[in-house]
Amino acid sequence: MAKEVATPQEEILEAAQEQTENFFEKNSKTMVIALVAIFVLAAAVFGYKKLVMEPRMEKAQEMLYEAQYRFEQQNADYALALDGDASAPGFAEVADKYGSTPAGNLASLYAASCALRLGDPDRAEKYIGKYSNVKGVPGQMVNAMAAGIKGDIAVEKGDYAKAASLFEKAVRESDNDFTAPMYLRKAALAFRAAGNESKAEECLRAIQRDYPASIDARDAARLVD
Repeated sequence: MAKEVATPQEEILEAAQEQTENFFEKNSKTMVIALVAIFVLAAAVFGYKKLVMEPRMEKAQEMLYEAQYRFEQQNADYALALDGDASAPGFAEVADKYGSTPAGNLASLYAASCALRLGDPDRAEKYIGKYSNVKGVPGQMVNAMAAGIKGDIAVEKGDYAKAASLFEKAVRESDNDFTAPMYLRKAALAFRAAGNESKAEECLRAIQRDYPASIDARDAARLVD
């Protein structure tokens, strides 16, 4: 069977997805530390099941770091990071066993990202569905990444209107100079793929107006012309 040829719009969306994944890889360790620190502080203040939760949190965090190490390698093995092997667990096991902990919750996000990299949007959807939004400023950025992954899944399934809506949600989750313009650009591309040129231009104009110093502003100027 002949291989389907991607349209120029699909190629652009694929490149935008790659941008999201690269951002996640570069900032993942910072997000893990911040989210776990928030939960540990809350547990200390409220004495939240100290004898039960703390050992589970420590074990989940240890397992997460092992999978994360594989995820962040220069030549990352996403299948190994997702499913692990005899020497170390993968994100899927951490998410399945310790989903109630902050590390387990974040492992669901990692697992979804790996599954997308491996071309399995259904499995990605399964794991991103396990992720629960968290509070606080670091959490807002991670929540944005979760919404963005859902958008990427929708793109993979050809539902561009749904993808655009999810990318807009990612912008609302965390209005910052890094992820917000990136997701506005992806929303614009998804709207354009869905045939909604006016909404696409609206998103591109928003990047130029609200995030003029961002990398995406240069692309927005090119795409809006």
